[in-house]
Amino acid sequence: MDILGISAFYHDSAACLVRDGRILAAAQEERFSRKKHDAGFPALAIRFCLQKAGISLADIDHIVFYDKPLIKFERLLETYLAYAPSGLRSFLTSMPVWLNEKLDLKRLLRQELAAIGTIPEQKLPPLLFAEHHQSHAASAFFPSPFERAAVLCMDGVGEWATTSVWLGEGNRLTPKWEIRFPHSLGLLYSAFTYFTGFKVNSGEYKLMGLAPYGEPIFKDLILERLLDLKEDGTFRLNMRYFNYAQGLTMTNRRFERLFGGPRRRPEAEITQREMDLAASIQAVTEEVVLRLGRTVHQELGVAHLCLAGGVALNCVANGRLLREGPFESIWTQPAAGDAGAALGAALSVWHQYLDHPRIPAAGDAMHGAYLGPEFSDDEIAAFLDASSIPNQRLDDETLMTRVAELLADEKVIGWFQGPMEFGPRALGARSILGDPRSPRMQSVMNLKIKYRESFRPFAPAVLAERVSDYFEHSGPSPYMLITAAVQPSWRLDTGADDASLFGIDKLRVQRSQIPAVTHVDHSARIQTVHRETNPRFHRLIEIFAERTGCPMLINTSFNVRGEPIVCTPEDAFRCFMHTEMDYLVLGNHVLAKHEQRPTARDDAWLSQFELD
Repeated sequence: MDILGISAFYHDSAACLVRDGRILAAAQEERFSRKKHDAGFPALAIRFCLQKAGISLADIDHIVFYDKPLIKFERLLETYLAYAPSGLRSFLTSMPVWLNEKLDLKRLLRQELAAIGTIPEQKLPPLLFAEHHQSHAASAFFPSPFERAAVLCMDGVGEWATTSVWLGEGNRLTPKWEIRFPHSLGLLYSAFTYFTGFKVNSGEYKLMGLAPYGEPIFKDLILERLLDLKEDGTFRLNMRYFNYAQGLTMTNRRFERLFGGPRRRPEAEITQREMDLAASIQAVTEEVVLRLGRTVHQELGVAHLCLAGGVALNCVANGRLLREGPFESIWTQPAAGDAGAALGAALSVWHQYLDHPRIPAAGDAMHGAYLGPEFSDDEIAAFLDASSIPNQRLDDETLMTRVAELLADEKVIGWFQGPMEFGPRALGARSILGDPRSPRMQSVMNLKIKYRESFRPFAPAVLAERVSDYFEHSGPSPYMLITAAVQPSWRLDTGADDASLFGIDKLRVQRSQIPAVTHVDHSARIQTVHRETNPRFHRLIEIFAERTGCPMLINTSFNVRGEPIVCTPEDAFRCFMHTEMDYLVLGNHVLAKHEQRPTARDDAWLSQFELD
């Protein structure tokens, strides 16, 4: 039986195909459309899923959408009435879209699906609708390795829920309680994302990366004026300071007065105020997550926790919850945002709607999140030959040795291998790699390769069996969703040099023997690389370790700022040629930048990507 899950029309549209309870394919629409966080109907992602399964739309047994639009419309109407007349402008802006499209979403979906399948609407499979947080919860629990676990979902808002708690047992998910809009941890964090000049639903991870450069001097002010936080982790926001419920912005003039002036303009210089705001809201978020975790553990009496929703991408909070919280283990859905809800909706149909049993997989059922398109070496060769692109084709072992040597020589490598990752992280299939021992690599890769802010940290991809040698962490972290400290034995004494520096100036200090992946607070967002899920990437790191003694590499996503992660060999080659990467590895083909035909700098290519 084949079930197609869809998420769309808000951000990060995606499609997922589940066959007999097994996740067969999943991808975000942005990877095909080349529009980051694409919210449109995921026609291209659906086509990929069908192609991967070798079926047509007519062969699908059930199609499920990830939330319930009528309930969401009810929430919008009630909110506008509650804030009237101040929400009139927002009401007039949103209502035409709802009345023309979203209110009759079932009809719209059927039209879009019929266009994909070139079949009449009456021949389409049954169309089901899951609740938003039900989809999140299912994406977290059903692929997890646990037979019984608590599930905590935290995001901006679904229909009404912004935080929800579930008990997962076998093939069932039972809702326990929820916090409702407008009181939202995700929207609180997004309000600070907006106020510090970053893009909402895109720049939250920048705020998290900026936090260690500041001091949490506004934490008490947030807790006194913005957030009524109870001991059990439940909370209410003081909506006098926010504008998202009734307006077209996240914050208002009261918010500006509270924090000493207007929001930072996007792309303007980042000041100490923004760093301190980032540190403060990050500290508040971690406190909320820790309190919620303790409460959920006490109420449900379970040893394991599953996380989903956009807030679950906050790897710093996840790391603290794992280390300081009461749970034996935590598993987070790698596509924790709305893209992963397409997967959760499909699994919810299989396990709960159709009542099929569930047997937890060893590790997890996500297959390392390598669920997207892949290209054979012959397909790659055909692309290279058709464009007369100079390259060298090597056997596996020669390739690994050559790439390890280049990395040890401080070359930056574009690495394109196997099925594309599902979710926001590159995990060794569509990655840019570098040497973590290099003091210069962090700034080189940020400014000359990624074209992004200098403060942004990079993640170490470390052999799973060696992770505790270098980081204060044991166990798997395959999806870059846990932050842990570098072991003291690998840190360097920064002394008075560090103490006298503030803000971005802290970047100048080398803090460990793996400086390119060590953040200013000695932390790292770790990815453990496992032979079972990515033997090719694992082997590369093994050979690099044999040559250098260092069992890890810098791993960052294969894209530039504002661009979705590359999907095809063509995407990879284009990005390679427009950046200062030194080499590109497509399957078994090695491309050296100095051997390529000179290409005039095409600023039009870069300008097509809206800055995130």
